Order: sequence, then C-alpha cells, then structure tokens
Amino acid sequence: MSLTLLATTHRVAPGLLTWRAWDALRSASAVRARTGHPLLPSLGDAGVVPELVDEPDAASLVADARRADVLWIAAPEGDEALMREIGHLVVSDPLEVEVLHGSYDLPGARLLDLVSVMDTLRRDCPWDRKQTHATLVPYLLEEAYEVLDTIEAGDYGALREELGDVLMQVAFHSVVAAERDDETAFTIDDVAGAIVDKLVRRHPHVFGDVTVSGADEVNANWEQIKAAERAEKSGEEASALDGVPMGQPALSLAAQLQRRAARLDAPSGLADGLVTNDDDNNDDDLGERLFGLVREAVARGLDAESELRAVSRVFRDRVRAWERSNRSD
Repeated sequence: MSLTLLATTHRVAPGLLTWRAWDALRSASAVRARTGHPLLPSLGDAGVVPELVDEPDAASLVADARRADVLWIAAPEGDEALMREIGHLVVSDPLEVEVLHGSYDLPGARLLDLVSVMDTLRRDCPWDRKQTHATLVPYLLEEAYEVLDTIEAGDYGALREELGDVLMQVAFHSVVAAERDDETAFTIDDVAGAIVDKLVRRHPHVFGDVTVSGADEVNANWEQIKAAERAEKSGEEASALDGVPMGQPALSLAAQLQRRAARLDAPSGLADGLVTNDDDNNDDDLGERLFGLVREAVARGLDAESELRAVSRVFRDRVRAWERSNRSD
C-alpha cells in the first residue's frame, strides 16, 4: 500500500496535469482533497470523485495508506507542514510515500504572481489605489537610476532586487492603465505582447530569413527597420530624431541627438553657434562648449554621462576621505 502526494502549481490552469498524474488519480483506491480545491471541477469532468476534507490529518492519511493506495491532492501553494508531519510518522514505521508533481512552473511563471499582487494592492491599499501615471514617474526614474548605480558599482548581487523594483513599476503602470475604459487602456499582456512583436520584427536574422555577417550589420538592419517604422507612423514628417526623450539628463540627450544625426550624415556644422546671447555683457558659450565635449566623447566611443559620473564618484570619495581625516584630527 502507498501514499501519493500530488503537487500542482497555481500558476498553471487547473486540469493541465501530466499524464502520469491523471493516471495516478484514476488508479488510486482513494483520492482526497481540501474543500474548494481549484482542481475539483477538472476532476469532476474526468470522472474522479475525491473525498473532501476541510483540513487534512497526517495520522489519518498515513493510517489509511497502510490499508490502500491513497492519493492526497496538495494545495496549489504546497502543503509543506503536512508533508513534514507525514515524514515524521513514516520514519519509525516505513510506508511507501511518493511526491508526484502533476504540473510545473514555466520560466516567467512568477510574473503571474506579480500581476496578482499588484491587482490586490491597487484594490486594497489606500496609497496604491490613489496613484496615477504622473505620480509614479519619480519612482520609475529613481528605480532606474538605482539599477544604474548598482551596475556601475559592480554590485551584481543587489541587481536582482533593483531590477525587481523597475519591473514593479512596469506592472504598476499597467494596472493603472487597465482601469481606463477608452482606447488608451492596456494591460500588462498588451505591454508584453507589444515588445515581443517589436523584438521579432527587428530581429529578422533570428526570426526570419535575413542573413547577417556580424553585430555591425545587425545594428544597421535595426536602424533601417526603425526608420521604416517611423516613416509608417509619421509619413513625410518622420524624423530620425523622433522618439528621443527630451526629458533625459542633458549630457545623454546631447549624445543621443548627435548619434541620431550622425546616421543621417548630417553636416557637422549644424552644431556650430548653438548658443547665442544678445546681452554683450553676458556672452557665455558654456552650453556650446559642453555640447562640443559631448561630441568629442561620441567620436571616441565614450558616454559623456558615464564619464562625468565616474569622475564625480572619484570626487565624492576624495571629499569623504577628507571628512574622515578631519574628524580623526
């Protein structure tokens, strides 16, 4: 005689079980489950009628399994405490016990938990309930900069948590958008679907029949596809600068504008005389000189924002060292 503990995951639709799990359900002498288990409707469709209990008793399950083949359907979130009790009972008086996994999480399954948690927070938390796209913007920027900070510091152990914070912001904006009842509404599935479509469309060398010789050609194809997308969206008014976020930090903005312009073979003279001032007493070309430094960084394959941030970190460390030395004096 034996006891089978059937484990399933709530991240897979009830009833999507392995053949071995269905075979065990049909062949067991007795099948037991909690009242209200999400698998019950599927069991009924398959002609399996389990005995329902409010809470399982480990001693009863083990005792009955010594007389017949008993199958217990564990709760979708697991029955760790029950399995531990059963383990203690069969140590001194052995019994054949098998844990049978009837369904498995697929990669990305925990994203379903994030969607569920965000729906609950939006419904039940007063602070989460009152947020809008606009009020969430500072948090999205803050979390993105924390990811950048972690990468630049080489703290890859903390990167998982910081990326999770960014992912939460994506889920938050999606649940806010899903509440609208006009054409601007969308769900997190729409967000995921749109980026999947874009990635497939922009990688014809992976998902299509295009052949490339290397990364440079991949990048060139990517830019051609983006240009075609802009033309389709904006027609004759389409510009290579469409989509450049003007709200980003000034150094990275200048660099992105210059990179986009360079792809057009635009004349370098377009950058000349960018700063003009009618006040002869305050003729300051600082902005133009900064723009020129960014152009120099782009030409050298460097990121001006990262370079300035690196120097700023050195300066920060020097100031902190000076503070420590003065405190010790």
